[in-house]
Amino acid sequence: MDHAQPTASALAVKGGAIIYVGAGPGVLSFIGGNTRVIDLDGRLVLPGFIDSHTHAPCGADEVFSVILNRMTSIAGYRQAIQAFLQAHPETEILRGVGWHPPLFPPCGPTRQLLDEWVPGIPAALYAQDYHNVWLNTPALELAGITRDTPDPFAGIIERDQSGDPSGTLRESAMDLVERVLPPYTVDQLVAGLGYFQQTAHSYGLTGVNIPHLGDVERELAALCQMEDDGALVLHVVAGLQVPPGEGIAALQKLVEKRAFVEKRHLDRQKAGKTALFALKSAKLFIDGVIEGGTAYLDQPYAHRPSFRGEPLWDIDAYQAVCAALHRAGFSIHVHAIGDAAVRFALDGIAHARQAAPLAASAARPPHAITHLQLVDPADISRFAALGVAAVPQPYWFVIDPFYDLALEYLGRERADRQYPMKSFFDSGVLVASASDYPVTIPPRPLDAIENGVTRAKLGETDPARVLNPAERVTVEQMVASFTINGARALGLDALTGSLQPGKRADLLVLDQDIFELPPSQIHTAQVLLTLFNGKEVHRSPAF
Repeated sequence: MDHAQPTASALAVKGGAIIYVGAGPGVLSFIGGNTRVIDLDGRLVLPGFIDSHTHAPCGADEVFSVILNRMTSIAGYRQAIQAFLQAHPETEILRGVGWHPPLFPPCGPTRQLLDEWVPGIPAALYAQDYHNVWLNTPALELAGITRDTPDPFAGIIERDQSGDPSGTLRESAMDLVERVLPPYTVDQLVAGLGYFQQTAHSYGLTGVNIPHLGDVERELAALCQMEDDGALVLHVVAGLQVPPGEGIAALQKLVEKRAFVEKRHLDRQKAGKTALFALKSAKLFIDGVIEGGTAYLDQPYAHRPSFRGEPLWDIDAYQAVCAALHRAGFSIHVHAIGDAAVRFALDGIAHARQAAPLAASAARPPHAITHLQLVDPADISRFAALGVAAVPQPYWFVIDPFYDLALEYLGRERADRQYPMKSFFDSGVLVASASDYPVTIPPRPLDAIENGVTRAKLGETDPARVLNPAERVTVEQMVASFTINGARALGLDALTGSLQPGKRADLLVLDQDIFELPPSQIHTAQVLLTLFNGKEVHRSPAF
């Protein structure tokens, strides 16, 4: 990922940093009596992968709740829930994640179905997209949600024909139950982050962006504890959410938390320790998701001809907070699914840059818009003009049940042009790929690299099963999106993202050359070895 030297055959590392990249004979002078020499016999080495949008603290969900992502049927959900309860009979409140909205009617799953599976104790199961939660009757009672509970701002309580809550909450309505669920402890979050980190290393990941900390105080404490204990072995850049109802008022909290983290950095540097965790960004949601009917679209939904969704922000309030964040030196990281939401997001960033024209700096990553399911082609060039990074999730570039739902909700023309990618590259936009874990499980970049190249499910070779084929990109572009582009999106490109002398020795070894494999076989490649700061953090038994 170094334009001046695209490939090389040897590399040397000392003190956690790369000191040589080049031809084989040139590395010999760096070999001393204590040097560890590894002959890879022609295997491929890449910079460590970077996930530019992942909710790493949700690793606690994988450790302490029932996971439904791998299930493909409602019957599978029932079996997984029953197995979890049998294995954890002490459970007082069941938490779970990963059900697929396309398996249920537009109004979502019902409390009566979950009552059958989980009688007697509250159950709260989050959808795969984390924009909907499914509750049983005890959970609705615990949250105090009745037929008289009004829909909160930017939220929906789905109701049955009699007006009673039917069991599905959307967007901000989820807060009604979240506030009564017991939070994970710091120790549980440390365990979850440790699980995520170990898994990430096995996929070749050495850096992540956490767009916003959820349980801010506890998640911040968990990250700091891991850093202090030497247990954090990832580059981590994080942010905090700025909710529409708080706006400018949330800025002071951001400033305070950033100052706290920066002081820790200075203290660690004085003690000769490396700082691995930074707080640099603010997360803003412009809309919801198409499968929930909460995305903000240019044209009405196909199944609701008079409705095109609504932005979660008032435009004046959004532009004001963007200007304040920009002026304060924060990176603005915006969730935008619908084409109208993307334009809304760009308008706010354009206003911020005009109101507070500040030069970019290494301390602040570029502003970014993530998800980008529908984008007006006329808006793509604005990303480059405004210096806004595009952060897509290539794992989703496939024809699957969500595509089938998009056909119903959007119509074929819009469903078939979902998730532009090549257009961003062609326009000179910084494209940094991401998983949005735990929406995507597993968050394995090699899978996404194949999805971005083929625009089809892993291993698929039928051209009829390709989503928006005009937006296919090259292997080189996909690798860049998970390495050097990710580092630039996180403001870490002086430190990592490419194999160059002076940068940290964050790298991975693959058993196959993905530049030579048939595109539909890229996912078969395996990560044999991952180094972070020159230290081995993953080794496959096959290596």
